[in-house]
Amino acid sequence: MPLALSILDQSTVASGRTPPEAIRETLALAKLADQWGYRRYWLAEHHNSASHAGTAPEILIAAIAATTQRIRIGSAGVMLPHYSALKVAEQFKVLEAIAPGRIDLGVGRAPGSDGRTAFALNPNANEAADRFPQQVQELLGWLGDGLPANHPFARVSAQPEGPTRPEVWVLGSSDFGAQLAAYFGLPYCFAHFITDGRGSEEAMALYRDGFRPSKHLAAPQGAVAVFALTASTEAEAWRLFRSRELWRLSRDKGVFPPLPSVEEAEAYPYTEAERAQVERMRARALVGAPEQVVAKLAAVAAAHGAQEVAVLTPCHDPAARQASFRLLAEANAALPAAA
Repeated sequence: MPLALSILDQSTVASGRTPPEAIRETLALAKLADQWGYRRYWLAEHHNSASHAGTAPEILIAAIAATTQRIRIGSAGVMLPHYSALKVAEQFKVLEAIAPGRIDLGVGRAPGSDGRTAFALNPNANEAADRFPQQVQELLGWLGDGLPANHPFARVSAQPEGPTRPEVWVLGSSDFGAQLAAYFGLPYCFAHFITDGRGSEEAMALYRDGFRPSKHLAAPQGAVAVFALTASTEAEAWRLFRSRELWRLSRDKGVFPPLPSVEEAEAYPYTEAERAQVERMRARALVGAPEQVVAKLAAVAAAHGAQEVAVLTPCHDPAARQASFRLLAEANAALPAAA
């Protein structure tokens, strides 16, 4: 049967184009995703990066909510230690008022940046990261669960109050987030694209096994966020993947450049060690013709016991990225329904 597919967008900056262009490419793709039947459109948060322009997912969510009709829109995620839980609750309650029943609030603990930038965002960043579980509890309180009577901010309310609330997710790439989501009875998404799947199945198992039902969620609701890329032919998909290969080599060295073009990747003088690393990437990459990629995504979902897959597709050519998501949606919709 068809998969539950969503999109994760980092507003990737491509070489030869500007960060504002990356933001506009995000807005254009979200409108198309709404038409193609994707369940959610999630925006990432990064700072001080030449690779990613998405520094303020809450603003992008508002823009997308105003130009779409059906799709859920959310953050993947807001890096909560940078901020006041009250302010995040207020922001997302405003978003919920703009698009009732369509807002997701995904939160994470990672800085989404380097240490200096994290300090610039919040001089108490290290202490705040240690308070992440308490921040999540406060966030849930201000979104409608209420704070304990003895909490110092128990009489502080987050406006605007309304009949619906954002759907809160915990995002992570380690056991910590999985256990936290299980404790609070929240949906959980593992960032498979960050770790290349290392530890992902174990984290999802911890989430399922430790899940405590809450008033918002009776049973575990897991998702996995993956890199995937397709095109009209398998050969073309692998050609487009060359941009990602070269970018990942840089990332693994601690350098985050704009996404190179296919031509730049083809002209790059790879060392033997780098070629070996690329071959390892290709062996596990979710790349190919549309039917091949859908089958690979289904296998990933099954291996993780996930109900949903969020797809990340950085691609130098925005038209090729749009085509990848359109072809993926079409191939997925063509799967037979369950008997």
